[in-house]
Amino acid sequence: MPTLQDRSRAGSTGKLITFAVALVMTVVACGGDSDDTDAGKDGNGKGLERSSVTVAALPLADDAPLYLARDRGLFKKEGLDVRIQPVQQSIQALPALSKGQVDVIASANYVTFLQAHEKGTLDLRILAEGARVAPHMMDVLVPEDSDIRSVADLKGKKVAVNILNNIQSLTLNAILGQQGAGLPEYRQIAFPQMGVALEKGQVDAVHAVEPFNSAIQKQLNARVLVDGGSAPVENIPISGYVTTGDYASKNPKTAAAFRRAIAAAAQIAIQDPDAVREELPEYTKVTAAQAESIRLPAYPATSDAAELRRLTELMQEQGLLEKPIDPGTLLVE
Repeated sequence: MPTLQDRSRAGSTGKLITFAVALVMTVVACGGDSDDTDAGKDGNGKGLERSSVTVAALPLADDAPLYLARDRGLFKKEGLDVRIQPVQQSIQALPALSKGQVDVIASANYVTFLQAHEKGTLDLRILAEGARVAPHMMDVLVPEDSDIRSVADLKGKKVAVNILNNIQSLTLNAILGQQGAGLPEYRQIAFPQMGVALEKGQVDAVHAVEPFNSAIQKQLNARVLVDGGSAPVENIPISGYVTTGDYASKNPKTAAAFRRAIAAAAQIAIQDPDAVREELPEYTKVTAAQAESIRLPAYPATSDAAELRRLTELMQEQGLLEKPIDPGTLLVE
């Protein structure tokens, strides 16, 4: 397994990786028309507007249904040729989505994309829910010998999150608020770099998701301070498969086919967690042995506007949305 130092060196190539991904996305966008020339006629016999779908995805447990759908032939069954482009943060793919260089973003953190929708920089549509919070799928971790012993001790401390003012700080703020604890100071550090930052004392704690959560605990003997999925944010939606209003309106049959494949894969993930654990080493840096102990998120087979509304209301309470948003208007039927 890569050491924390290896993860650090890997992270230093982030800009190069991002550039390469952007270049690949541009090439796909420029060449995509030839693949779909006949899709409008028969869509591989499925009557789809187009058969190829480019998806930007993160190497997180959230994305397991996407890879299950690919590897179990569920996309092919729907007449879809799904191409997956890796990114380190879903926000990196937002400009490409807006420009039509990618069709869908998987593991799109709702907070960022709902904010972009409110600001008018993205006409957001949600094809399917991706993941909801489950116990210990994301934890606040501190060094084994840290003097931080309770959530009250986090007040004013430096806590790493993947993106500022996003789902991690949103949910942790809610947990701390319910317990009457003060807020920490958040530092933006990408998931792969959190372990190194904690080890070097650059932050006092990290809010890590799987598979990084388990890796940091094992490699550093880090201690779990609080379950990031505890009350009052149990089962709250955190990510989804998103596209644009333009794409959804122009490709309703393709969007529906994609949604059906993801729903079928989510059912597999729900009924057979071992299938997810077998899939994780295929697209993340965890080994098969490590995958056995990873805490998985909840994979909803259907989208629920009421559950999504819990998220939008929490965002508004914390000032991350200026006006109420009805998630039902964003769900692609």
